[in-house]
Amino acid sequence: MKIKTLTATALVGIVGMFGAATAQADGDTKVTIKGDNGDYYGYVKSSDPDCESFDREVKVYEMLGSKPKPKQDMEIGSDTAQPNGPHLMWSIGNSGYKDGYFYAKVKKANGCDADISKVIAR
Repeated sequence: MKIKTLTATALVGIVGMFGAATAQADGDTKVTIKGDNGDYYGYVKSSDPDCESFDREVKVYEMLGSKPKPKQDMEIGSDTAQPNGPHLMWSIGNSGYKDGYFYAKVKKANGCDADISKVIAR
């Protein structure tokens, strides 16, 4: 009986350690967007350095409704954010889309959170 109790306690401890490691690996991520005249760029930022240590794909959308819905909005460009100073920078160049409401989205990757930027009006 003692062996079963010790085994169960050890398993709970191991699962707890892995759960804590997973929770720490989830890096909060923030994506920003700026630009005008169809030329959009921004940064992917995180308080977890591991979330800025690899390239992250960013997609830019034109918002067609009243709030961001990437599955329904029109994708107008994408770029792979790469190290530039203290954060990852992305730029889609001149998309040709100058008027409307635009936002950027970065997907969850390698334990790092996804994010949608604020919406900018142009």
